[in-house]
Amino acid sequence: MLYNTPMKKLQPSVILGVVAHPDDIEFGMAGSVAKWISQGAEVYYYVLTNGNKGSADRSISPEKLRDIRRDEQRAAAAILGVKEVFFSDYDDGTLEVSMELKREIVRKIRSLKPQVLITFDPTMAYDAESGFVNHPDHRAAGQAALDALFPLARDHLSFPELLQDESLEPHKVETALLMNFCEHNYFEDISAFMDIKLEALAAHSSQIPDWQAAKELVCSMGKKAGAMAGCDFAEAFVRIDVR
Repeated sequence: MLYNTPMKKLQPSVILGVVAHPDDIEFGMAGSVAKWISQGAEVYYYVLTNGNKGSADRSISPEKLRDIRRDEQRAAAAILGVKEVFFSDYDDGTLEVSMELKREIVRKIRSLKPQVLITFDPTMAYDAESGFVNHPDHRAAGQAALDALFPLARDHLSFPELLQDESLEPHKVETALLMNFCEHNYFEDISAFMDIKLEALAAHSSQIPDWQAAKELVCSMGKKAGAMAGCDFAEAFVRIDVR
């Protein structure tokens, strides 16, 4: 069990979000993203799968769905002021923790040099109380991102070809923020940014058949975290300040 212990508030200048699908960031951390951007941060997204399976529409092709979801992610990022969105092309539902995937994430870390990396908590497999089963792509994305963060991006002898062939120097990420809907030790007050979070989330219309229900869920989660943080709305994370 994690608790909300006092921590100095983050004010990073460069942030990298590594997630599995288009819309993951908007559901989990768009308010914090908007807040940090308003304070002058540059935020980048790296979306690992193409999201080509997430539809109940039997008339849509995987290729069409991929294109729709990428357009939705770009639109959502533009609403928030995100600097750039990068996409990998793993098929939805097939993401695995491989050295190839870790190398791709290390390349982004060494290129962008973020102080903060946000991803999923790979230890969260389910929440029996709420009936929530965490998507396997989420867990794979989180594990690969953590492995890339430490020690692979830091050590020059890991993936030496990135240094030798691409001149990408090692980089140590200072803080990891993990999305975990059950446990957390760090909160960001997003009370002033809840509206823009919802606006960005609404851009993912292919994934939200019932907007009112989705809005109520996200607001309920924000209020619950806010109650623990002493504000109207918050986003909650597991925070690790990497030694």
